[in-house]
Amino acid sequence: MLSVLGKDVKREVGHAAQLNNIQRAKAVSDIVRTTLGPRAMLKMILDPMGGIVMTNDGNSILREIDVTHPAAKHMIELSRAQDEEVGDGTTSVIILAGEMLQMAQKYVEQNVHPIKIVQGFMHALDNAVDVMTKIAIPLDLDDKGAMVQVIGSCLGTKVMGRMDTLMSGLAIDAIRTVTIVDKTTGQKQIDFKRYAKVEKIPGGEFSECKVLKGVMLNKDVVHPRMKRKLINPRVILLDCPLEYKKGENAINVELKDPNNFDLLLKLEEEYVRGLCEDIAKFKPDVVFTEKGLSDIAAHYLMKFGISAFRRCRKTDNNRIARATGATIVHRTDELQESDVGTGCGLLEVRSIAGDWFVFVEECAAPTACSILLRGPSKDLLNELERNLLDAMNVARNLHMDPRVLLGGGATELAVAAALVERSRDVAGVQQWVAQAAAQALEAVPRALAANCGANVLKLLTELRARHARGESVWGVNGTAGCVADIAELGIREPYAVKLQTVKTAIEACCMLLRIDDVVSGVTSKKEQSGSAPPPEEDGA
Repeated sequence: MLSVLGKDVKREVGHAAQLNNIQRAKAVSDIVRTTLGPRAMLKMILDPMGGIVMTNDGNSILREIDVTHPAAKHMIELSRAQDEEVGDGTTSVIILAGEMLQMAQKYVEQNVHPIKIVQGFMHALDNAVDVMTKIAIPLDLDDKGAMVQVIGSCLGTKVMGRMDTLMSGLAIDAIRTVTIVDKTTGQKQIDFKRYAKVEKIPGGEFSECKVLKGVMLNKDVVHPRMKRKLINPRVILLDCPLEYKKGENAINVELKDPNNFDLLLKLEEEYVRGLCEDIAKFKPDVVFTEKGLSDIAAHYLMKFGISAFRRCRKTDNNRIARATGATIVHRTDELQESDVGTGCGLLEVRSIAGDWFVFVEECAAPTACSILLRGPSKDLLNELERNLLDAMNVARNLHMDPRVLLGGGATELAVAAALVERSRDVAGVQQWVAQAAAQALEAVPRALAANCGANVLKLLTELRARHARGESVWGVNGTAGCVADIAELGIREPYAVKLQTVKTAIEACCMLLRIDDVVSGVTSKKEQSGSAPPPEEDGA
């Protein structure tokens, strides 16, 4: 065959490419297999900056790993996509995708056409979605105890699982705070990544963690004589500097008369005083600005009895606006009475662990909040934040789709039993592949049993027998390592997470199986920047 590729380009074609992709994907799957379940092991990873990451969160582990093979990179992208879409199930999706590919490997080795395998997997996916939709259980969002139980099932597999009640309460309160319902369409908008900020302060006890009915910022007043505690303050938010105007570039001013220098300073002071007077007309108690605030402006604001905070982040200003009802204004001469926020009940500057924080609390109807986390060390606080974000994702999913499925591998086993039953209506290769997909779904209960030291073969045999008899509520007790009634244990997971996990795993498996040519022609920067090799000398 005539080659048109460069000499440094590597190429894999046909079954060799498919089998190599399967092997690389299985290698990624094996990395996180032991991090599933309440008895999961931790991974310690040294990041490129020298920091240490200790976690059992699938996405947090895989994003720190540097891989070169495109199939392995694709598997890591699955975890990231799962985290962005539903925020949970990042380990399960990798384990399931790796198991699906392993089941497909024997058919690839038997020279079954990949399209036939893909058709069988997609048929299995349609049946799995249908089965999960039928066995889904509706959840009452007004029942906080039921929501805490579902979120606790998610947190039970995390490092901070022993604090599941506290974390669940924080997540529910934060999501309920930031939820906005469109009055015309009835759709819910839940953007907790922008409007529910986590503030981590080392020190104190875990019991001091709480969701503020408002916002906190790591800021102090700009003048020591300004008030640090205000009750029912009037709040103004600005996106403009409270100082004299500066040129975009370097500006030189030539003064012929030395007395004009004093006039120049006086004009600057009058300009700043005019800005402060524009603000003082509306009798605010506190001003937040995203830009600079000069010493002269601080002096005048202090004279007017106004407390001021400067150089706030844009995101913080947006949260204060949603908490207090204020509107961010871009010019002081455009201020109106409707722009002043009056929804704050208490504004107070407090010192915590040697830093000053301003608390905008006791707001009337806040749609933004801050979550204060306290703990003994930064590493624990980082893990606590990761677990809390997972809990908030679960709470968000429940608000968007209030349906749940049983955990502990019970749903996977129920779907597997249904796939085997329905595969009998299909003929040929698709029947074998559908049964292989059903067997792959058992990877989740198998991993749960293996990670808690149970007898995997005996446990799975008993579970298969129970599900064959129609007892679809039985699964693996990941803590005790035995067969248990999952409905009685109260282990439930969001329907959206389970559905997304199965969809993502099977569709990714089908995509990798349809690849029959892998071309690696990327040269390293070092080789590109290096000098060309010396020419070979002719032999004598």
